[in-house]
Amino acid sequence: MSKEDKIEVEWIVIKALPSLVFEVQLPADFGGGTVQGYLSGKMRNNYIKIIEGDTVTIELSPYDLSKGRITFRGVKKKPEDNEEKAA
Repeated sequence: MSKEDKIEVEWIVIKALPSLVFEVQLPADFGGGTVQGYLSGKMRNNYIKIIEGDTVTIELSPYDLSKGRITFRGVKKKPEDNEEKAA
């Protein structure tokens, strides 16, 4: 396993912590816990804002799965969208 190996997953932000750190909810595949995510440099430079409920892509190191780098912000998922698809 090399240093460049990264795990990329889409998760949902559940809480904003001080100093641009976010608490992110893990999917059920990974145990359903939480991970602390910090903004990548490009997101800071371009003033991309993240709020609770946003879907984000996080890069995790295989060495430390408790912290990750947020590299992309997706659209906010609405509960009514999921209900319409199920019907």
